[in-house]
Amino acid sequence: MDYSKIPSPAFVLDEKLLRQNLQLINRVQNEAGIEIILAFKGFAMWSAFPMVREYLSGATASSLNEARLCFEEMKTRAHVYSPVYFENEFPELMAYTKHIVFNSFNQFNRFYSETQKADHPVSCGIRVNPEYSDVETDLYNPSAAGSRLGVGSDEFPDELPAGIEGIHFHVLCESDSYSLEKVLQNLETKFGKYLLQVKWVNMGGGHLMTRKGYNHDHLIQLLQNFRKKYDVKVILEPGSAIAWDTGVLVSKVMDIVEHKGIKTAILNVSFTAHMPDTLEMPYRPRIIGAKDPNEKSKYLYRLGGVSCLAGDFMEAYDFGHELQIGEQVVFLDMIHYTMVKTTMFNGVNHPAITIWTENDELKVVRKFYYEDFKGRLS
Repeated sequence: MDYSKIPSPAFVLDEKLLRQNLQLINRVQNEAGIEIILAFKGFAMWSAFPMVREYLSGATASSLNEARLCFEEMKTRAHVYSPVYFENEFPELMAYTKHIVFNSFNQFNRFYSETQKADHPVSCGIRVNPEYSDVETDLYNPSAAGSRLGVGSDEFPDELPAGIEGIHFHVLCESDSYSLEKVLQNLETKFGKYLLQVKWVNMGGGHLMTRKGYNHDHLIQLLQNFRKKYDVKVILEPGSAIAWDTGVLVSKVMDIVEHKGIKTAILNVSFTAHMPDTLEMPYRPRIIGAKDPNEKSKYLYRLGGVSCLAGDFMEAYDFGHELQIGEQVVFLDMIHYTMVKTTMFNGVNHPAITIWTENDELKVVRKFYYEDFKGRLS
């Protein structure tokens, strides 16, 4: 990728890297004999869906809008899960749905009869809480005490209600196959007899199989064993794994200010508006040509976002040289959980959405204007 040819601010998806991820994921689903689908909450850049469809046959949606996007751009009906559903939306939602997971038996009892009115088969499932997760950040831990996501074993009936064909769980976040193994042990202990009563098990997302060092053979064997033991179809729906490390956010230094010895390079992007996970998770993004400071660092710059939020910044990086106004700053791994979470807080404009094609050309997919900001408000 030739960064010098990319105007900022811009998200840039690298098609070659996306295809590499998809090929690896396809190997896992083929060898394990399972189905892997795309989770829109992590990656919904539909201009890239033609390539995604070459390897993945479906997607998971958590709203009417995502289900419709699946139908229109993934060319298939969606696997749907939401904490609650809305009566005024449900008939339309069914038009775009083939699997639906309910967060509670209240929701299942309320809407099951409506699923039977669809003009195509809709398979119903229930979300369970295995009551185990090794995710350390509570914001991303669905198994935390008092979680509203999924039914715990204490709240489960003795028999599954007629009409429930699947079990769903989602308790991982950027996790490995050994974390999944521990979750499955808890799942079998608490819900084992119900696993023998269903047709499919959806193991949710958080399976970061495209991260370097992931043990794919262990994952494949784990999934094969589970599928055969319970005679069920197994579904995974990773969000991060599809677009992991496939693109960047290109920005530019607009000004450099100093206060009490701290230099801040103010960029033409925003952490809170364009990279919210860096503040929520939190995590520290990698930057081309920069590193974490040490006692020998001389060229330290805090990076400030363009919004007026006081906390819209990252602590200092060592750039190894004196930054200049107009200099490019490139954030790595900024495709998953970025565009799907961006806001126009403060009227800050979105970066352009672009693709670096397999032919090594820059394709500008979308630019944003005042009308996009105004159209979200009233």
